[in-house]
Amino acid sequence: MSTTPAAFVDSLATLRLPSVFNPYSERCRKHDRAGAAQVRRRNLVLYLEAAMFARVDTIWIARDLGYRGGRRTGIPLTDEVHLGSVAELYGGLALQRATHGPVVAERTAAIVWSVLAQIGQPVVLWNVFPLHPHELNDPLSNRCHTRAEREVAWPVLRALLGLIRPRRLIAIGRDARIALAGIDVAVESVRHPSYGGQADFIAGVRRAYGIGGALGLGPSAQVSSDEGEAVDDCAA
Repeated sequence: MSTTPAAFVDSLATLRLPSVFNPYSERCRKHDRAGAAQVRRRNLVLYLEAAMFARVDTIWIARDLGYRGGRRTGIPLTDEVHLGSVAELYGGLALQRATHGPVVAERTAAIVWSVLAQIGQPVVLWNVFPLHPHELNDPLSNRCHTRAEREVAWPVLRALLGLIRPRRLIAIGRDARIALAGIDVAVESVRHPSYGGQADFIAGVRRAYGIGGALGLGPSAQVSSDEGEAVDDCAA
């Protein structure tokens, strides 16, 4: 895979797997606008270009894209509510919605972006498996990616590391930590914030950044349900 953001995203868009939605090349007939895949590709290219320009040295990496977050926006761990937060953190990016209808929120994205806003340091958000795996015949569901799927997509992660050249990775959740074992970049681990892990996630981020005071959560993080989350702790 090439070492420019545009070529990287073009290569990512070529991946095809059964029961996996590739938001960079596919359109959801129910929720997506015309040209949605192109919008998401452009969002991701702008995001990665900004990260490279800012010399970001840390990647936060979770497990899979969720159908309420990155599947819709093209930005990992980011729902439509927080597209503006991406732009703000990077000093202004012209990111666009790829969907129609009401803006959709995701609890994990809300917590991640509430904490990032308080840290004030840009990071690259990513997933071990950078596409949206779903149950057979149920595209608006989440499941764990399989080991075989991970192996197909593994060159994508390697290419991302070549683009960003991070100093460290922060694995969000047990599954991400296990998947990243043996990789040649320093890996720290925090708990996934879903299903009771919010306080431990925040405490882990505090440790990783050497923050002595408490990190709170703003109003945007108060999403009422974990429904639709790409949660942790699956047998991968």
